Amino acid sequence: MIKLRLKRFGKKREASFRLVACNSTSRRDGRPLQELGFYNPRTKETRLDTEAIRERLGQGAQPTDVVRTLLERGGLLEKTVRPAETVGKAKQAAKREADAKQAAKEAAEAKAAAADEKAAEAEASDSAESESTEG
Repeated sequence: MIKLRLKRFGKKREASFRLVACNSTSRRDGRPLQELGFYNPRTKETRLDTEAIRERLGQGAQPTDVVRTLLERGGLLEKTVRPAETVGKAKQAAKREADAKQAAKEAAEAKAAAADEKAAEAEASDSAESESTEG
């Protein structure tokens, strides 16, 4: 099976990558079948040979996750929602809803406490007024 993957090159701590088509069993930095582009994560520079990539995809080449993201950004593939992203987004949405409910509950409790304090103050002032009028 042919894979579209990144091949690392460059200095230590200054890695750049070449987008290559290679056999799925070959090493990461082994000899590729074809070089299809370039990606520098430090500067976000990306150069893609679109015709060659379309040809390889048409032949059934499978891109890795990172390469798929690069191709989606380049407009060569449609954006697909992966199951892990869906699960993560669902968890985030559920957490936001729970936080909103908690905040609303706390606000309601604060209002109730404020109303109780006002009622207690009103009773205290009423009783103080009634004592002052009686005395």
